Amino acid sequence: MPCQQDWTNFARIHPAGVPAMIHARDLVRTFKTKTGPVEAVRGLTLDVGEGELVAFLGPNGAGKSTSVRMLTTLLPPTSGSANVGGIDVAAEPAAVRRQIGYVGQGSGAGQYYKVRDELLTQGRAQRMDAAAAKRRAGELIEMLELSGLEERTGSTLSGGQKRRLDVALGLMHSPRILFLDEPTTGLDPHSRANLWEHILKLRKQTGMTIFLTTHYLDEADTMAERVMIMDNGRLIADDTPERLKADLAGDRITVRLTSSGEAEQAAGMAANLPGAREAEISGHAVSVTVREGEAILPEFIRRLHEAGAQVATASVKRPTLDDVFLSLTGRSLRETAIA
Repeated sequence: MPCQQDWTNFARIHPAGVPAMIHARDLVRTFKTKTGPVEAVRGLTLDVGEGELVAFLGPNGAGKSTSVRMLTTLLPPTSGSANVGGIDVAAEPAAVRRQIGYVGQGSGAGQYYKVRDELLTQGRAQRMDAAAAKRRAGELIEMLELSGLEERTGSTLSGGQKRRLDVALGLMHSPRILFLDEPTTGLDPHSRANLWEHILKLRKQTGMTIFLTTHYLDEADTMAERVMIMDNGRLIADDTPERLKADLAGDRITVRLTSSGEAEQAAGMAANLPGAREAEISGHAVSVTVREGEAILPEFIRRLHEAGAQVATASVKRPTLDDVFLSLTGRSLRETAIA
């Protein structure tokens, strides 16, 4: 079952000896409410390797933000344990904070403070000496293309510029691990792409570990080596995007025949394809879910022709991460995330 917590994916994906920069076991967080206790996170177990970029997905209310708050020491767990950067989050929260950078959903920069001053203030908060803070601020201003904006206040920056400043603030103390909580929400497509270009360049240069939460499934699919999906306080899937889509969703083959009789014949043949499931007839069209649809489709068409059926059109639809969530829960991740 995909919802079991005895994950072996970390060991399979990473070679022996790769340390887990984020290591959590059986994390639970319960909140007291007027109607009784609510268990927001129920037994979260996960590992994230050094240098890995992991996407953490789930609808609103799934427990993602609560999990991130526990891993970043902003919220103590009710039970369970977690080590971040090799340090216990409950026993040594201050030491954990020196290991991590955190870019939250809202802008961390003040509206009336200048860009350079914000970075220098962050440096002082991280106990950097004045010279080191000035040097690091200069590096990040250049790296994140904030040059020329040093004397501008936060209120005068564009949305993309503000988010790049937020990333710079999170990186002032050169953390080993960066938590990005929906970093591109509200940005236009150009600004989203620009921000990701900078994040990926930073990652390549530094080798830092990145833990990402996002509602943009295309970001998770294209940027992350591994995707974790959370629902109802539990981790229900954890693997590479390609494996999740192949194993839990599959490719959707559709062929349109010239008659309803041929469609019924094709449906019977589709059900016998390797790994076939969910064969359906709609008018003259037959659809079936399989693994490696592009490889199977030519053989399927050949068999249909040999059986005398005439194929008018044929197509393969590749699955998305939303299809994975739909397969796991019976509902759309995209819809529940936006709601």
